[in-house]
Formats: sequence, C-alpha cells, structure tokens
Amino acid sequence: MFPAAEKRYIRSNFITIVVLFLVIVAGGIVRSTGSGMGCPDWPKCFNRIIPPTDVSQLPVGYEEHYITGRAKKNERFAKMIEFFGYRDLANKIRHDKSILEHEDFNVAKTWTEYINRLVGVVAGFCLLFTAIYSFTYIKSKRSIFIWSVINVFVVVVQAWLGSIVVSTNLTPWVITVHMLLALVIVAISIYTYFKATTLRDKSILVNRDSKGLKLLASISLVLMVVQVVFGTEVREIVDSLTALGVPREDFIQRIGQHFEIHRWLAYSSLILVIVLFFLVRTKFSGSTVQAKYATLLFILVGIQMLSGIILARFAIPAFAQTTHLVIGSLLFGCQYYLMLLLGKSQR
Repeated sequence: MFPAAEKRYIRSNFITIVVLFLVIVAGGIVRSTGSGMGCPDWPKCFNRIIPPTDVSQLPVGYEEHYITGRAKKNERFAKMIEFFGYRDLANKIRHDKSILEHEDFNVAKTWTEYINRLVGVVAGFCLLFTAIYSFTYIKSKRSIFIWSVINVFVVVVQAWLGSIVVSTNLTPWVITVHMLLALVIVAISIYTYFKATTLRDKSILVNRDSKGLKLLASISLVLMVVQVVFGTEVREIVDSLTALGVPREDFIQRIGQHFEIHRWLAYSSLILVIVLFFLVRTKFSGSTVQAKYATLLFILVGIQMLSGIILARFAIPAFAQTTHLVIGSLLFGCQYYLMLLLGKSQR
C-alpha cells in the first residue's frame, strides 16, 4: 500500500519517537542522580571525545579554564535574553556566583551525563534522516516535509540550550525550558508520523463521529501541559531546597502552593482521562486503535498518580522523580496521539 520511500520515512519517524523518549529517560536519570554537571564543558566532556575514568586523566587547570569559558558564554546568553526584555533574568545570570561554582570530578556522574549526550546525538541523527526521507512528501503531503525539517532546527536549538544548561550550572528555569522544548520535538514527530501513516491508509479513522471526543481530548491535553509546567516549577523548588541542604522530609511542606496546585491539576486530569476512556470505549470497538490508546492512557495516568503519591508520601525519592518524569512524558505523547486519532471521522 505504501511506496518504499514512504515506508522508509514512517520507519525512521517511528524509531525517532522511540529514541526521543529514551532521551527523556536518560535526562530523568541524570536529574535524579545529580549528574547534570558530570561534564563541565559541551559538546565534549573534559575536552575529550571519550570522557576520563580517573582524576589523573583530567586536563591540568581545567577548573579555571572551564569557569572562564562558561562565564563568557553566560554573558552572551544574558545579552540575548536581555534583548528580548528579560532584564531581571539577565542580571540574575550575571550576578549569581553559584552558577560558576566548580563541582568535583565523579566518574559515575561523568559517564551518566556522557551517555545522556550520546543518546541525544543519536536522536539528532534520527531527526536528520527523517527530514531527509521526508522529501518524498514534497508533492503529496508538503506539511510532513515542512514539519520534519522544522524539527531538525528545533533540535539544534535544543542542543544549544543543552550547552546553556551546562554553562549556567543547571539553572532551574533553563532546565524547565529544555524539558518543555523536548516535548515540542516529541509532539512534532508524533504529528508527522500520524500524517504519514494516515495519508494512504485511512482505515484507523473510519469510525463513528468523534468531534466531541476530540474537544474533550484537547481540553485534557491542555490541562496536562499546564500541569507539566507547574510540575517543573515544583522540581525547580526541590532543586533549590536540595542546594540549601533542606532535609527531604521537609520538602513538601516547604514547596507550598505550587505543590497544591500541581496536585489538584493532577486530580482534574485524572477525572478527564477517566471520562475520556469510558467515552472512547463506548463509541469505538475494542479492536480499534482509538480504544487501545485510550486504555494505554488510562493505565499510564494510573501509574503517574501512583508515582505522585510515592513522591508526596516518601519525601520525594530520586527514583520516583525519574519515574514521574518519564511516565508524564509518555502520558503526554499518548494523549496527543489519541487526540489526533479522534480528529477525523469517515464512514
């Protein structure tokens, strides 16, 4: 049914989506293990393609060298965001001494961060090949080609932002933007995959009218994105409390209103997903893709709520933070794809 060139694109796009989620997993492990500054420079690690395994392999005087380089990069970044009107943020970057604090070498953290970067490089190449293969759609479905190419430029911005994450010594709001941009890249890849797979095979869209369901799915997705934003703000506060040496058992109490908003948004999102699940299972037969993704969405939101309860009840353990992040990303991807599946109906 699909020409060979289109099959190649669809296969490449699917692999890209899988690798992008692996990048998020790797990033979550880096965050939970505190390995973000395992490599003090970018894109190399201690100015090496293969990072060191022992202190004796470190460059002489590397601390001062990298601190000077980071200071220059941060000044350029401060000027850029000041140009867009964020003067307070720019001044904070210029005057926050903690940004330039040196972190002692730790081989485990170095290799954890290095592997995270390797997975990111693989994702970049996957996106590049997907964009190249998308040329086959220039005449038949130009939007697939356009968005595939745009995604390559977005991932370049993401790579640059990753270097800023390192140079600013894991400044929380920069990490948040980095995470949200990762979801944008995932969403574009899912969108192009959906468009490519339904271009010639519309059988998965042949079902009863689902316009109302699409609206509900859209509202639920928007609510989930808002919840993610508040969740990243909670994580920023957790990072700050960790840096201040506050005991983990006091985290929830110290986070305050942001945690309460995030929790109530989670309950609201849960209710909407449950309603969406039952409505989809009522309108669509169990063998349809829509029903299968509604079931997957229901399972994922249950796991996500469980990880949230563990975070709240057991002083925010690191492993649960990673689980919460990864499941949240999968939940976003699943709900977005389900929304696309509910977007059209043919008899």
